[in-house]
Amino acid sequence: MNLLDRAISYATEKHSGDIRKMEGTPYILHPLEVAAIVGTITRDEEIISAAVLHDTVEDTDATISEIMELFGPRVAELVAGETEDKRPYMLPEASWRIRKEESLEALEKSDDIAEKILWLGDKLSNIRSLHRAWRRYGDTIWENFNQKDPIEHAWYYHTIADLLSELDDQDAYIEYERLVKEIFGERD
Repeated sequence: MNLLDRAISYATEKHSGDIRKMEGTPYILHPLEVAAIVGTITRDEEIISAAVLHDTVEDTDATISEIMELFGPRVAELVAGETEDKRPYMLPEASWRIRKEESLEALEKSDDIAEKILWLGDKLSNIRSLHRAWRRYGDTIWENFNQKDPIEHAWYYHTIADLLSELDDQDAYIEYERLVKEIFGERD
């Protein structure tokens, strides 16, 4: 199997039985959608493979060292860049802002276009899901999240748009920005 096939197989095994919040769909569909989005921007198999694997360390028992051993240092580095420190000793709602600030700070410091492409794929998949739920349920959707304040979500998603603006010529970025504005309005 090539790298991407191995990544799909591994991620499918690791996410087996997991369900996507609010949608109730198999979780694996999210990393596959992220990979499909990333595949519209680059043909680099390591970046696309990292897209498939991007949530394995954060949400399963996978480790960065295991990703490194199985998929190589570049894929492991990209996955690590997408992995939040969930702080298991804190309530998720208490750590939400801290985790988001740390992630955004790392993204802001990054000059790796591959990392930015991966972020765009992940956040576009997330905002698509959020947009579908928002259109269906309105502002009641915020009750399903650790962070229940839509103003905090607006800050997060608008900041991502700012930090990924060098990709503003990509269809994925244009769609991302449009969906963010539809849900949250223009940035204050």
